[in-house]
Amino acid sequence: MNEQGAGPAEGISDSAARAARDLRVVFSRLRRRIREVAESEELTPPQVSALTLIAKHGAATASALAVAEGVRPQSMATTLGALDRHGLIRRSPDPDDGRRQLVTLTDAGRQRVEGDRQAREEWLARALQDRFTEDERQRVLEGLTLLERLTRP
Repeated sequence: MNEQGAGPAEGISDSAARAARDLRVVFSRLRRRIREVAESEELTPPQVSALTLIAKHGAATASALAVAEGVRPQSMATTLGALDRHGLIRRSPDPDDGRRQLVTLTDAGRQRVEGDRQAREEWLARALQDRFTEDERQRVLEGLTLLERLTRP
């Protein structure tokens, strides 16, 4: 936007500004919808997020998880306590510093994360199958190839 908020910043076309705005909105909605697919009533969004983070990065301390999630250590401790009660995480002494504990997933935690991932992928594939023609799915793939450029440095 320009200084008055009336249009795109100098040097940015109207189409680029509109595409940026629309893309952000659509991705936000899609991300929210995908998260809803596999969420269960027993885990809160912060618990699901922490579980996914542990699955992605492996063993971590509670303080490292708090930093990665952008929450206070006390909030992460509460989240981890709930995951522990559900039997989804395991805590063990940090071999480098016995005062700290490392958090890892249990087998049940790994199954939960994998089940959630699979449910999300299946929902998205089914939605693409049911709501788009083959030609439209090919156009989506072409668009994703173009959008991939945005992820490059």
